[in-house]
Amino acid sequence: MPLFSFHRPPAAPGEPSAAASAPDAPRRWGPWGRWVGAALIVAGLHWSAMRWIEHAKQPANRTPEQKPPVQVELLTPKPVTPPAPVKPAAPAHVARPAPPKAAPAPAPKPAAPAPVLSAATPQAGEPAAASGVAASGAGAASASAPIATAAATSAAAPTATASGDKFSVPPTGDLRYDTLVNGVMNQTGTIHWTNDGQHYEMVVSIPLPFVGPYVYSSKGHIDAFGIAPEQYSEKRGRRAADVAVFNRETKQIVYTRTPNSQPLADGAQDRFSVVMQLTSLVRGAPDVYKAGVTRQFSVADNDSSEIWPMETVGDETVQTHDGFVTARHFTRLPRREGDRRKLDIWLAPALGWLPARILQTEPNGMQIEMLWAGKLQAASAAENNAPGTTDASEETAPAADDASVRP
Repeated sequence: MPLFSFHRPPAAPGEPSAAASAPDAPRRWGPWGRWVGAALIVAGLHWSAMRWIEHAKQPANRTPEQKPPVQVELLTPKPVTPPAPVKPAAPAHVARPAPPKAAPAPAPKPAAPAPVLSAATPQAGEPAAASGVAASGAGAASASAPIATAAATSAAAPTATASGDKFSVPPTGDLRYDTLVNGVMNQTGTIHWTNDGQHYEMVVSIPLPFVGPYVYSSKGHIDAFGIAPEQYSEKRGRRAADVAVFNRETKQIVYTRTPNSQPLADGAQDRFSVVMQLTSLVRGAPDVYKAGVTRQFSVADNDSSEIWPMETVGDETVQTHDGFVTARHFTRLPRREGDRRKLDIWLAPALGWLPARILQTEPNGMQIEMLWAGKLQAASAAENNAPGTTDASEETAPAADDASVRP
């Protein structure tokens, strides 16, 4: 018998029994409830794994920080003008010696017996002939003196060079870009670029889920300022396209979205041709665009035109689909007070100064990004030698630029 024994006294009348006060037994879900719970857990694990894989695949490029601009130089569009012909300087007057006067004829003398001439004795006319040869040689030397002076003067005259903005329009090719929306990998976008030396065409296609592709088209010619758009259109999803026409004859920009028109400025661009215009200018003179240098562009949208100040931030490293690449960062400064839409462009010298990354930030915070994912198709020799593939001063771009972007 145990030493200690515990005995519960009987319940008093009116008190609930222990069995009645005990909590209810746990309810069972049944076979269907267990299957639903397991399916939810598996779906959650799959979704987490997919998110991790997507974030692991995409390049880890940081969003550029907003820094106060430090402007060291402001550039505006200037046309490339051919060098003016240099007029040769007037040759200095050279005094020519007066021709010798003819001696008077001697008086006739009576005939004398002809002397016997030896082989060593000169004849009477020989000294005169010798002096005549010397005189003619001196005359030739004196006559050639003005020519030599003029040649020396023209050689010493300075040679004129072309003035304005040097540019080198990229050759024809198709570019492929990985597109990201708010950092999430999307489908592949493309930039179709055509340049025959006199005309160009640019078609940008960015696919967006549930909306449809955004297609931007620009075409025109190449003039002394560089790329000169004639028509720009943008089509977002299933909406009708909005078109802007650059009328060079009336110097006006007209729109299909609005009845308004605006003056056409020299070197005016549209929203996407400005990217290739910036590329052409940097290809033509890369040393000009140092950190702090800001360049102004007159850019037309689908309903208005405004000034875009593009500042050179500096050289940075960009991670693309093919690896890391050094690129020069350009950012659009605020166009007006309260402007929250941002645009950043990175141009890579290893890609022929083509865009390695384009990042647009909307006022609501949404970011649309394009990252280099392909190479420019090799252009034919005729296209590379076309006038539009070099700057207007006939200065060709380095061969390494085009060779580095072959497929």
